[in-house]
Amino acid sequence: MPTSKVIAVSGGADGIGGEVSTRLASEGASVVIADLNAARAEARAAAIVAAGGEAIGVACDVSSPDQCEAVVRTATDRYGRIDGLVNSAGFSKPHDTLALPPADWQRMIDVQLNGAFYFAQACARGMADTGGAIVFITSINAEAAFPRRAAYCCAKAGVAMLTKVLAVEWAERGIRVNAVGPTYIATEMTQRNIAAGNVNEGQIKSRIPLGRLGQPADVADAVSFLLSEQASFITGHSLYVDGGWLAYGYF
Repeated sequence: MPTSKVIAVSGGADGIGGEVSTRLASEGASVVIADLNAARAEARAAAIVAAGGEAIGVACDVSSPDQCEAVVRTATDRYGRIDGLVNSAGFSKPHDTLALPPADWQRMIDVQLNGAFYFAQACARGMADTGGAIVFITSINAEAAFPRRAAYCCAKAGVAMLTKVLAVEWAERGIRVNAVGPTYIATEMTQRNIAAGNVNEGQIKSRIPLGRLGQPADVADAVSFLLSEQASFITGHSLYVDGGWLAYGYF
């Protein structure tokens, strides 16, 4: 990642987003950490600053277009521009589909799909004259269907297609759009799902050809690359950081 870029990271306080925020700052970017939990966003920013980096934390519910626009205004007011976006805001809430409450379906779509669009749109407007790069965090569930995750899988599949549409449409503005799709990553959210019995860690590891859960740093590596000039001719693609999950079809 070249130095002096201004990058917004939604869901950037913890988990994959937190790792991405810290990584980009360590590589010289000024990071605007946008998170539903303002206190945790500010805490992540403070830790980055204490380590010698540059970051600010701001509150944002990505399901609100107005709040996404406000984050971009904050970035441009503070740093004079916006160069990139990593859209990492999201959550996991497995539920039996037959009994899935409409409100739960709606919230998943609002955050995972609508929020990805609103934030990308807001950032792209800020990049319209200078170009930039956007990276969506999707999932292997953009391609692989899991039971009890209808809303999550549909939202992630939608973001994968959104990646392609925006890449084609915004190329003439110099804006590249890509996605990173992780498998199970060793985050607090994954550990909560393991503890709740929603996923079986042993089965996951046996299903992944490389034999381990992914680490947040694995995802941050891919994000950093796609934001960098090394990826200047890459747009409209989903890079799956999955240890071989999607490739593995042997029974």
